[in-house]
Amino acid sequence: MSLDAAIRHIHAQWHDTVVRRDIEGLMALYADDAVFESPLVWAALPEGGTGILKGSIAIRDFFDRGFRSPQNGLGCWYRTGVIFSDGQQLAWEYPRQTPDGDQIDLMEMIDVSGGLIAHHRVYWGWVGVRTLSRLPGR
Repeated sequence: MSLDAAIRHIHAQWHDTVVRRDIEGLMALYADDAVFESPLVWAALPEGGTGILKGSIAIRDFFDRGFRSPQNGLGCWYRTGVIFSDGQQLAWEYPRQTPDGDQIDLMEMIDVSGGLIAHHRVYWGWVGVRTLSRLPGR
């Protein structure tokens, strides 16, 4: 698979597998030694403290827990389909403003190596930060 094809595959499949809550399909996109960083990790796993998960086992556990909680809205976000890539990094946005109103605003930044996700960072905008700050215990 060419780098461009791998980038487009990851973009399409990441969102699709999260929407379908397909843990096997999602994990097939990540390298064994991948790193995942997100404020949601910090919020969901406060004992971890950093918001950083290292390795596919930790990433799998995090998403598997999320997939078993249908009320969390994971994967119910609107995205435009616009992507940015230089062949090694991939970025896309879940914008605050959607055709149906406001949503949590996220930016996904993914480093790709060998056709797999090597490092995945999620940046939250002001609506997302406000939502996280309202969680119990925060």
